[in-house]
Amino acid sequence: MLPKILVFAGSNRTGAYSKKVANAAVKTLAELGADVTLIALFDYPLPLMDEDLEEKKGIPDNAMKLGRLFAAHDGILIASPEYNSSIPPLLKNTIDWVSRISKDGDKPLKPYSGKVVGLCSSSEGNFGGARGLYHLRSVLMNVGTQIITEQCSVIHAHEAFAEDGSFRNERTAKSMERVCQSLIDHTRFAKSRA
Repeated sequence: MLPKILVFAGSNRTGAYSKKVANAAVKTLAELGADVTLIALFDYPLPLMDEDLEEKKGIPDNAMKLGRLFAAHDGILIASPEYNSSIPPLLKNTIDWVSRISKDGDKPLKPYSGKVVGLCSSSEGNFGGARGLYHLRSVLMNVGTQIITEQCSVIHAHEAFAEDGSFRNERTAKSMERVCQSLIDHTRFAKSRA
């Protein structure tokens, strides 16, 4: 069985570097033998996480759709920008809403249970958004995922991509390959133990 990997960027901005990183990850994962699904959070708009809202209206439909998608995949790869050395609000809000899900109708649903996650980041600066990944790791650990050690941070993202979407820098391409291979290996191992 091919490992099923869900990929998305933590930004909806037009021309976001994280979207380019997500696209590069999709290509690399597919080349390494994964069954890859790419989504855009733009297609799943959510209100700000609010327990009062949840009590009145329940879990939003788009959060449920995302929860089902998370649960249906063996692993997740997130390409995140960095906002003030931390997690972008869009991504944090998405993670928080999905974490509120415990059932789908009358059936239990735990979207993060047994999930293996790979992380990538990007920025125009010298750190490539890596500082934000520390916070993202912490949040994802708290919701019960297993985060692989390897990560890919794309520095100087405004000049990192060739016309075809590939990385200009071989070192960055190798870093992405390591992340993707590790994610595939860890999801296979997790599946064998399930």
